[in-house]
Amino acid sequence: MSAAVASPIPATPAAQQRQGSRGGGAAAVRCSAVAPTSAVAPILTDLSPQCAGTLPVLRRVADAMAAGMRAGLITDGAGELKMIPSHVYSLPTGNETGLFYALDLGGTNFRVLRVQLGGKDKRIIDTEFEQVSIPNEIMHGTTEDLFDFIASGLLRFVATESDKFHLPQGRKREIGFTFSFPVNQTSIDSGILIKWTKGFAVSGTAGKDVVACLNAAMERQGLDMRVSALVNDTVGALAGAHYWDDDIMVAIINTEWGAFSDGLPLTEFDGEMDDESINPGEQIFEKTISGMYLGEIVRRVLVKMAEVSDLFRHSFPKKLAEPFVLRTPHLCAMQQDNSDNLGEVESILSDIIRISYSS
Repeated sequence: MSAAVASPIPATPAAQQRQGSRGGGAAAVRCSAVAPTSAVAPILTDLSPQCAGTLPVLRRVADAMAAGMRAGLITDGAGELKMIPSHVYSLPTGNETGLFYALDLGGTNFRVLRVQLGGKDKRIIDTEFEQVSIPNEIMHGTTEDLFDFIASGLLRFVATESDKFHLPQGRKREIGFTFSFPVNQTSIDSGILIKWTKGFAVSGTAGKDVVACLNAAMERQGLDMRVSALVNDTVGALAGAHYWDDDIMVAIINTEWGAFSDGLPLTEFDGEMDDESINPGEQIFEKTISGMYLGEIVRRVLVKMAEVSDLFRHSFPKKLAEPFVLRTPHLCAMQQDNSDNLGEVESILSDIIRISYSS
């Protein structure tokens, strides 16, 4: 996770999701009309001020983050913020034409995309994409397991390329690789993995060039394609925005601010989740705002509510005890349910946590 240096505390979608996720937990409480509120109310009352982003808190966090950025720029490895050069020295002009592929690896899914560019006049002619869920055993397997899994998915996607897409004769397929993990980038098309984050614990990758790993996997799969650029998610998003708007400027430094922790307001649920994670004490900011962890935080809140009350009638749902069973998309859907009977909330809790409302 990273960000443009000029914006230490933006109102990110992830941060907004966290506010929504707390609301999702409250919505879940309302879903059970018979649940007594006397035992649940103190939990929410205590939790609310801990989650409040008051101005003094935001100023303290912003100051600490700015100080961390300065320290990281002065001395390599001086603080939590890595401040890694991105090696992006030129941006799209809008004149680009032809067929291009993209691969985005940054969480429990990877996404592949192809786009036909038509230059200034036609811009994006056509695009197709596919999202593939990464099994837990792959996220905790070997380097070869992970990159072979990705390359095989990419190979299947390339095989579905239709006549709508045209590769100029004599030109090799190119792919841009968005890799949302801390890397020591040595050029636009190479980068050494510093460490895995976001729940990944793949063995044998740290200290290796991730582009070389992907290239080797594509070669093993018989896929004739080359990685033309390695970027992280923030740089990639800003570079893509520059394709449409010349006023968009791209950060040349990856802050990797997912590792930030100085002064962050944390709840008991944040602390418990961090303690039980595969990297305790690391990536604290990431664990409080990113999509991978928001559902788990709310699950832990619901567990505590269910333990002290009849929140889900007179039984504790076994599925609720399963870590990460509740995902961020579920929270977003519940938060957006403004119906009188909270039908979407009930449907999600029934399907995901197996709560029955028939008795």
